[in-house]
Amino acid sequence: MEHGMAQKNQSIVVGWDEWVSLPEMGLFAIKAKVDTGARTSALHAVNIEPYDKDGVTRVRFVVHPLPDRPEVEIKCDAQVVDVRDITSSNGESEERFIIRTHFSIAGQEWPVEMSLANREDMQYRMLIGRSTMSGRMIIDPDRSMLCGELSPNIYDQVNVRSEGEKKLRIAILSREPENYSTARLVDAAVNRGHSVDVINTTRCYMNITSKKPDIHYQGMSLPEYDAIIPRIGASITFYGMAIVRQFEMMGVYTLNTAEAIGCSRDKLFAHQLLARAGIGMPVTGFAHSPSDIRDMLQSVGKAPLVLKLLEGTQGRGVVLAETQKAAESVIQAFRGLKANILVQEFIAESKGADIRCIVIGNKVVAAMKRQAEEGEFRSNLHQGGSASKVRITAEERTAAVKAAKSLGLRFAGVDLLRSNDGPKVLEVNSSPGLEGVETVTGKNIAGQVIEHIERSLQRAPSRR
Repeated sequence: MEHGMAQKNQSIVVGWDEWVSLPEMGLFAIKAKVDTGARTSALHAVNIEPYDKDGVTRVRFVVHPLPDRPEVEIKCDAQVVDVRDITSSNGESEERFIIRTHFSIAGQEWPVEMSLANREDMQYRMLIGRSTMSGRMIIDPDRSMLCGELSPNIYDQVNVRSEGEKKLRIAILSREPENYSTARLVDAAVNRGHSVDVINTTRCYMNITSKKPDIHYQGMSLPEYDAIIPRIGASITFYGMAIVRQFEMMGVYTLNTAEAIGCSRDKLFAHQLLARAGIGMPVTGFAHSPSDIRDMLQSVGKAPLVLKLLEGTQGRGVVLAETQKAAESVIQAFRGLKANILVQEFIAESKGADIRCIVIGNKVVAAMKRQAEEGEFRSNLHQGGSASKVRITAEERTAAVKAAKSLGLRFAGVDLLRSNDGPKVLEVNSSPGLEGVETVTGKNIAGQVIEHIERSLQRAPSRR
């Protein structure tokens, strides 16, 4: 047996919570809750990214070990030993990576298996499960911290964020440099020492070649950028995606890829992807032939029904049909104009409110509730709705992250409705506005976007 490893006959008496260490991870002090209801121990992790190295699957992730000090972040890397469906205490099942690392408590240390899960909103960033305790610990459920305290100040001695991080050259694709979201992203990047250019997407043109793909702007070849942030308006989706693809061909990191933007902008395709991923959403119908419209409406459900133009944005092109006959008339009229329409069930219990979740990477970083004006059936800040801070449930958080991931988006605004049978995803936006959510929540979303780009580029191999 290796020196320092605990022997099974040296049982440790522990309370219902304890300070522990995961030394291989650089997590020298982390407060954990003892949980006999959990088989496998769980560790808080965000920005989880699997990768292959020499035929072995590994995973990179970030841990914020101290709930009260979110600026402390430890970058970790471990071998994946399994992927399992883990059921949490609220009954939700989630597929998680399982890693193996050394666990240390009361001067003893042994290898354990641990699942990775986002516990950002939990008081304890780690749970100690039965497989870790078995044969090694005896629990006194009436007492706390029997094994002594570890000082969180230890992280002050650790280089949590390296001082010499590379300064980046970033381009923001936007036709509105004075727009709140664009300006905030510029400020956030500059405040972190990066250089930023705002580029009008429609003024870019391409040199498409396999030898040296290039992008020109206002008569000049653009410099080499480390990353781009696409803010592509709905009216230029096709051309904007072409420009983003060209940057991708040049090896530039894109916050959202052209493919992901395209998936989110095609509402029908987006709903199909969400359905394939098993994400809750309102019952949705789509038909081409006028002779099939009545049957399609009946398959969606009883009136009232919500009708949506596939090309609509910011709440425009959305109609509430109070009766099935009204729905048929509206659809027939729009089909006469060659416009495509989705039909969705009306979630009456939402009472004109929805929730906008901002997802960055694998995490919901902010959420707000949007309430429609009296007499309106759908909330929209562009059309007079109001917004307030909201605390979302674990189920809503999971649905938002899963929705963004199913479309391939690293940065997204996910709109949810609260229904009697759980959250329903309405829409996923690849260029969410920042003004409303930053104002309501007081959170620096723009800064978190830039931090995500920094972390992604630190993990990525050189592409040039």
